[in-house]
Amino acid sequence: VALARAALTEAFPDEEHPESLISAICYTKGPGMAGPLISVAICARTLSLLWKVPLVGVNHCVGHIEMGRLATGASNPVVLYVSGGNTQVIAYSNQRYRIFGETIDIAIGNCLDRFARVIGLSNDPSPGKHFGSVERRNENKI
Repeated sequence: VALARAALTEAFPDEEHPESLISAICYTKGPGMAGPLISVAICARTLSLLWKVPLVGVNHCVGHIEMGRLATGASNPVVLYVSGGNTQVIAYSNQRYRIFGETIDIAIGNCLDRFARVIGLSNDPSPGKHFGSVERRNENKI
């Protein structure tokens, strides 16, 4: 709770009660590793009860897609979702996101992570962020 209050105070320095600006608490409810998902769910439920706002569980993959839609302005994307453990082709159809294909072996994200380690790319914040800079420096070498 203290960390959440500190974040809100930093985000809204002129507000005496910045938690009053919160209309809902959203959290990732899956897929993912059980430990982090459970601890985040407990924290989210605590804040939801404390601040008397709705609690909204969000699918991890859909959360990434929606952030991408917001950032790009795309209205109806077909997405290659690449994560460390998931690779899926996802699109919006008939009022919901649908998976049109996925890997059952090694995920593309895992391949990219491994490749990045082999060529010495930083993992901060993620190897994918650094592929473009390597490409620009080396033009035809990768």
